[in-house]
Amino acid sequence: MAAIHLFGGTSDARALCAVLDELQLDYSVSVATDTGRELAGDIGGQIHVGRMDEQAMTRWLAAAKVRQVIDAAHPYAVALRANIQAACQTLGIRLLRFERPSELDSIRHPLLTVVDNTDAACVAARPLGERVLLTTGSKDLAHYRQALSDKHLIARVLPTATVLHECEALGLGVEQVIAMKGPFDAELNRAIYRACQADLVITKESGTEGGYQEKVRPCIELGIPCIVIRRPATPHPHLSGVVIHTPDALKTCLAASHGGSEE
Repeated sequence: MAAIHLFGGTSDARALCAVLDELQLDYSVSVATDTGRELAGDIGGQIHVGRMDEQAMTRWLAAAKVRQVIDAAHPYAVALRANIQAACQTLGIRLLRFERPSELDSIRHPLLTVVDNTDAACVAARPLGERVLLTTGSKDLAHYRQALSDKHLIARVLPTATVLHECEALGLGVEQVIAMKGPFDAELNRAIYRACQADLVITKESGTEGGYQEKVRPCIELGIPCIVIRRPATPHPHLSGVVIHTPDALKTCLAASHGGSEE
């Protein structure tokens, strides 16, 4: 069984897996869906597909004899990150938590509004225009459809059959769905904003890897209001284990504890 288990969910996870491969460490990776498996690419670790609650996670980690966990879950996956932390605490497993450096303070402008959650984003959006481009993924589309029912919503989502079926079920027409995998550069975002004639863009604090500045700056250049949903606070900071912000930091941490060789 793998001595290290990584919970993925972002492009950062692939870079962290590359560090584990470079150090020739025995590891496994969790992803939620088959799409996550596909996006993981060619990595050396064994991939486990499927969602787990806290109890299932605790049982799985114990059965696999995992001694160290790397939490590289999506920064907005609050429940998952809390479950990871609780399972590690129960089993006494060392936890390394990867957190993308924030770029929220890198851009300040009157067109930029930062809010705490989806509800606040919908409240802020109501007076800001008819055509709303959502670059927040598919998870909260039903919420936006209900809270902004009088708006013309345009959703930029992953190009998977499951997500497209969700969009269809919510009544989004073909002109309301942009199915593309990001992140995108500023030039492409600018072209998309113009093409869909967005009056407002709602996005998340995605950091450098998620192309945060490349999403926000074209809004400012085009005079389009942009609402940014800040990352949720990490649950129980005093129990969060070691926090790392870059793949190099992981390499340094693991090289010190494993000696750079396979166990």
